Parts: sequence; C-alpha cells; structure tokens
Amino acid sequence: MTLTIRTVIASLSASALLTTAVAAGDLTEGMERGSPDLKSAGAMTFGPEGVLFIGDSTGAAVFAIATGDTSPTAGGPIEVAKINETIAAKLGTQPQEILINDLAVNPASSRAYLSVSRGRGPDAEPAIVRVDASGDVEVLDLSDVEFARAELPDAPDPNAQERGRSLRAQAITDLVFADGRLFVAGLSNEEFSSRLLAIPVPFEEGPQSASLEIYHGAHGRFETRSPIRTFVATQIEGEPYLMAAYTCTPLVKIPVADLKAGAHVKGTTVAELGNRNTPLDLVSYKKDNRELLLVANSARGVMKVDAGPASTIEGITSPVQDTAGLKYETIDNLQGVVQLDRLDAERALILVQQDSGAQDLRTIDLP
Repeated sequence: MTLTIRTVIASLSASALLTTAVAAGDLTEGMERGSPDLKSAGAMTFGPEGVLFIGDSTGAAVFAIATGDTSPTAGGPIEVAKINETIAAKLGTQPQEILINDLAVNPASSRAYLSVSRGRGPDAEPAIVRVDASGDVEVLDLSDVEFARAELPDAPDPNAQERGRSLRAQAITDLVFADGRLFVAGLSNEEFSSRLLAIPVPFEEGPQSASLEIYHGAHGRFETRSPIRTFVATQIEGEPYLMAAYTCTPLVKIPVADLKAGAHVKGTTVAELGNRNTPLDLVSYKKDNRELLLVANSARGVMKVDAGPASTIEGITSPVQDTAGLKYETIDNLQGVVQLDRLDAERALILVQQDSGAQDLRTIDLP
C-alpha cells in the first residue's frame, strides 16, 4: 500500500517554509468582526503580529484570530504550578472536567496561549487561555474580535470511529504557519485518509492538491491511515523542509521544493524513534551550530534529535525492530512533558503532567 497524503498546495516554492515578515494587514485582510463559532479548540500556532490560528476538528475548520497581542513583554520565564486547577476555577468547573489540548507561544509578545476543552465529551466547550511571565492566567474574550474561517474539505464523518477513537477528532492533529501559509495535518474521509493541507493566508484561494508517500519502518510497510501527529517547519543545510512525526514513531523529512500542485512526493523516513509510542509535540532549534529537534513522547520521554545528518542520511525502507536512523538522546530530567513550544531562541515552555493530576507550566533552557 502507499501512504498518500492529500496535500493542498498553493504555488509552493523552494522558499515556501521560510518564515518571512508578513504584514499584519495582509493576514487580517478580509477578516470579519464578531464571535468566531468555535465548536472545539485543539492545535494552535501563531502567525506574525499576534494572529492566532486555531484548529477546530469538531467544526472541520481552522480559524485565524487577530488577538491584538503585539506588545513585547519583559520576556521572563513563565512558571505556573497547577495551571489546570487555576483554569478550571476561572471556567467555573473542576480540574478533572477540563482538558488542555495545545500550547503556543506568541512570538510578538512572549505570552503563552493554551487551548482548552471545558468538559470531556463531544459537547465540551472550547476556550483559549493566555498566560504571561507574571503568572496571570486570563480566559480570552472572543465575543468581539477580528477573525476568518477556512473550512476543511472532506473531513471525517462526525460519527466515524476506528478502534474506539473518533476520526472526526483527528481531522486536525497539528498546525504550522510559514511564509504566508497555514499547514494543517490530520485525517480526511478520502481513500488515502492521512493528509497535509497548505492553505494560503488570508483564506481566499481555492485548494490544489499533491500527494506524499512515506515508509513506516516499525510497521514494515507503506500505510494510508496514520496521520502526522506533530510537525515543524525547519531548514536542513539552508533548504526548507517539513519534519513530521507519526505514531510508532517514524520521523520524516519532506522537501518543500518538491511540493508542487499535482506532484507525487516521496517523503524520506530519516528516523524510527520506537514503536508503542505517540509523539506529542515537536520544536526545532539551533544550538552550538547544530540543527536540533526536541520531541515529547507519550511513552519514550523527551528526545533531543540531531537533525543535521538528515540532509544526507539514507532513508529507511525496510522493517525496523526498535530504533534506527538519526541519533538522539533522551533528556532524563524532563518527565511528564505533554506539550512544548519555543519561548525564544534559548528557552522552551513546557506543560508537565504530574502523577497527582496537576499540570505545571514551566520554562526550561533548550538542551
């Protein structure tokens, strides 16, 4: 079988993943003012000038919201113990009745944003929470904001399930904004259901499509249904790439220069980070002249991956029993990390799950 990811492309070029200075007016052009009809709030990412992108799997849509949060703060560390308890109190419920879905740092202000579900079932109410270095936790008022909405084509049926998991809940698994495009990973209802979308911002142009093929070494085969769980835009020897992590846990490089409308692109599996594991979040950074990735995992801790050799490493094309490819080290002092994002060039912000059920927001130096 062939893992084909239906990819919405709009004139992607070799520089398509280089984050460029995009004027706020360009991103907010055509936005309406009002209350965005969010059905759920999951994956998030930021564009320039405080524009927040929110994935709404239940509503099969993505939203762009002009937060107005464009004033730089002092840039100190963000430390909030038991933040889930604070959020629950502000939402008028108990900690066990909320779920923190994603974490994103606004580069324009260095404030952190959390997407939250109030409730655990299909009728859970979405909320966005903002946190700054003072530790102040604020529920964002979305009743009168500038926003835009883009509907996702061919989303899974709301009632469709596989192995007891809602397929609609996986319509959006992660978001990345780069060079005026919003990249959206998740599932569709198409024959090759795992897909990656690239939507021009503002949300005006119609989609075009390409396909992507990868090999999953831990399963020893090509697949069609496993979605990208987390991914980043990065550069390898000066060239733009997507680096994507899948369940059980292939790490794949996807050259942006090859992503053209109508093309069939073969992504290269550059690492197998171990099966029986789900990647939770991923950031890229540079340290000591090395291109690095920091990957939080459900069962294998936090890994620091040396991405530099990805430019020349031979792709994995045969079964792998455990791990292979790019070298990594496990950061033993980082336990229980369920979300992370870069706070700045030297630091990351992490959400840590404690055995007690409490969740702490912490700032760490990038290892």
